[in-house]
Amino acid sequence: MEIVYEKPVIVFYKERLKKPERRAFAVIKARRLAFSRAEKGFRGSIKDFFPLMGNIDYISSTEGMSDCYVLCWFDDEEDDFKKAWRRLTGLTFTAGIDFVADEKGKRTYNADFKAKQGKLQ
Repeated sequence: MEIVYEKPVIVFYKERLKKPERRAFAVIKARRLAFSRAEKGFRGSIKDFFPLMGNIDYISSTEGMSDCYVLCWFDDEEDDFKKAWRRLTGLTFTAGIDFVADEKGKRTYNADFKAKQGKLQ
């Protein structure tokens, strides 16, 4: 079963288990976040997104490809904000991030990922 979020704002953190990062390194606005359960965790994609804050090109760098990430977003269907926070952890981008640029130079990105765990409720 595929889980889909339309037009989410997603916050990116670098996953640091011993000393968790408290500051996001990037925030994006996506047209669609979709994923499903896989044999070991989750597989999914982020479609047609652009950065609101930070440098997402780090993810496609050599260092960024070997890093793990935490992605967080709000579930708009949940009425209680304390329960609306969703998260995927142990996330890696399988082939980096692809982008297309329009005639003005604005980039629109797409990415596929794998995640080890998720907090979805």
